[in-house]
Amino acid sequence: MTRRVLFLIVLAISVALPAAVWAHGVPPGSLKGVQVPRVPQLRRYVTDRQAAIRLGKALFWDANAGSDGMACASCHFHAGADHRLRNQLEPGGRHLGAASMATFEALPSGGTGGTNYTLKADDFPLWRFNDPNDRDSRRLFTTDDLVGSAGTFKRHFQFVDGSHAFDTCETGFDDIYHLGKRNTRRVTDRNAPTVINAAFNFRQFWDGRANNAFNGESEWGARDPDAGVWIVRNGTPIKQRILLRNASLASQAVAPLTNDTEMSCTHRRLADIGRKLLTRRALESQPVHAEDSVLGQLADDSGKGLSQTYESLIQSSFARRYWHSTGAFGFSADGTPFTQMEANFGLFFGLAIQLYEETLISDDALFDTKRGRDKVPVAFSEQQKRGLTLFMNDHCFLCHLGPTLSSAAHPKVYNTQQAKYIKLVDRSGFNEEGDGVDVARTLVDVGYTITSVTPVEYDRGLAARDLWGRPLSFSGQYLEMMQNPGSTMADNVDVLACEFSIPFTTDFNSAELLPDPATRGRCQGYGELARRVQPAVVRSELNQPFQGRLGSSLNAAFKIPTLRNIELTGPYMHNGSMKSLEEVVQFYNRGGNNVGNPHHFETVVFPQNMSPQDQADLVAFLKTLTDERVRWEKAPFDHPGLVVSHGHLNQSSAQFGDQNAEDEFLVIPPVGKQGRTTEQGPLQSFEQSLSH
Repeated sequence: MTRRVLFLIVLAISVALPAAVWAHGVPPGSLKGVQVPRVPQLRRYVTDRQAAIRLGKALFWDANAGSDGMACASCHFHAGADHRLRNQLEPGGRHLGAASMATFEALPSGGTGGTNYTLKADDFPLWRFNDPNDRDSRRLFTTDDLVGSAGTFKRHFQFVDGSHAFDTCETGFDDIYHLGKRNTRRVTDRNAPTVINAAFNFRQFWDGRANNAFNGESEWGARDPDAGVWIVRNGTPIKQRILLRNASLASQAVAPLTNDTEMSCTHRRLADIGRKLLTRRALESQPVHAEDSVLGQLADDSGKGLSQTYESLIQSSFARRYWHSTGAFGFSADGTPFTQMEANFGLFFGLAIQLYEETLISDDALFDTKRGRDKVPVAFSEQQKRGLTLFMNDHCFLCHLGPTLSSAAHPKVYNTQQAKYIKLVDRSGFNEEGDGVDVARTLVDVGYTITSVTPVEYDRGLAARDLWGRPLSFSGQYLEMMQNPGSTMADNVDVLACEFSIPFTTDFNSAELLPDPATRGRCQGYGELARRVQPAVVRSELNQPFQGRLGSSLNAAFKIPTLRNIELTGPYMHNGSMKSLEEVVQFYNRGGNNVGNPHHFETVVFPQNMSPQDQADLVAFLKTLTDERVRWEKAPFDHPGLVVSHGHLNQSSAQFGDQNAEDEFLVIPPVGKQGRTTEQGPLQSFEQSLSH
């Protein structure tokens, strides 16, 4: 036994106290006082943080940011997530090569499904078993359709006009999303996760593609060779490459702006959006509550929008060198030069949204209240205590760990040791060998798991590649680097073989290994584990079934979401296939959906044999993670008003000429810092909304 392994065993014993109560370690701690990971060098760009937060909140909620009325908040208006019921179905567009990827199916309730369908309680769950607690029982219903978020119409960008809310775009017939001859709004191919507490995540999106390092222009970080910000050097406009660490929220924020399903006509650029918005009053057509905790002091006397333009808000927030210079900073499609402020709109938008979302910290749930010596909140009922015990003993905390209850958080958030090394890749024993006899040792991206919600071919998740053909996953990049020692990781992250839970020295002999060049003296005390696999051996293993001794658990792996406010953020899973916490608990009780993924995390997601009372207790615990400020939209979760598309009128009505079906709307009223009124009532769960 190595000193490293012995140390870990001693450490595990020491942190498991009091052993009489907690057999597997102590419960996660409160989020109160936990700091959001800092963005180094942010002051170089942001000169007034509070002004940037005001700018970010306005941009997040402004429907003018979209080509046809979609705001960021249109998919994140309810506890940071999407709560709409109509026109939310997507036909399985990631099920590549299958005929069903472009066709809708009937739903379990017998409903027709498809475009403009209104979801019902009986439509869930989308995967059904004869015995919902037995994954080996007969399947009653399966589908590759999913519940996403309605976004934009299919249209091709032409130009923007600062006086119009909608961009000028050319409409073409949509083969999938239509009612008769009229197009309907497209729907995203994954469920929208909450933005509340997302500031703690190391990466964003279900597949992690929103990079930790923000390049000023796209979600791809260092991978994007063309991204940067415009400055003037020696009198000449040039594009400068930047990478701001711990800014994945900024990387995520700019992606939907130009996505032709979420917010944009096809081929619209960030500079075009800047041209559209800069001279407008922020939120000009939307009501802003006079007591809005961030925007109230800038509310226009008309009751609509703010008194300042986006141009003035940017000038108040960001360093002059990024917006005040003259010259041509790239060109629009019609040959008109962009100003520096227009050209750098992605920088302003991304960082302002990040700073606003960093204020959306939910740390005041019952779970965060005073605790006793047993590490349990003293205010917990007996049922809630039993539920917490189940959460720990049934291994839920292994993935939903730390104060955010997610290992997708920045490791410094949940790692109590002040280590310089941040572990983002591990070699673990989460799944069985292909023969079902032993435990496989596979490379994993920390914070991403395979729980078998759907088959691999429906959505590859973390195993997908970026626009340049490189793995999204850190593990995939590491395998490619070991095969080709002269290459580097696409993302600027360190991987130390000596830090793996199951080091390569466990099952490779010394002749198959070589010294790990990434170590650089960082493995004191257990340097004998600092060995990686020889390139020829890597290539040989990857040609074996299940990649031999170098398996990687990436296919259909998805980000582990936070459990905070989970009561309010349904529907659940990356495909929105479950309506209630009860259905989620049943899913984990049966050990997943038994979809044949050879890298299913069988050692942590397996049949639990919980009784009905156990399941009810676990749900009761999960509800202790709801912050009442979120439920009542009290500051910082208050917001401007917003009109959200919610399905369409019948096909005899149209908008944008005669090719697009006319929207129906869901009106989201403005809320001030004191929160929702008694008449408005608290936010409801997705299941409650389905029952109305």
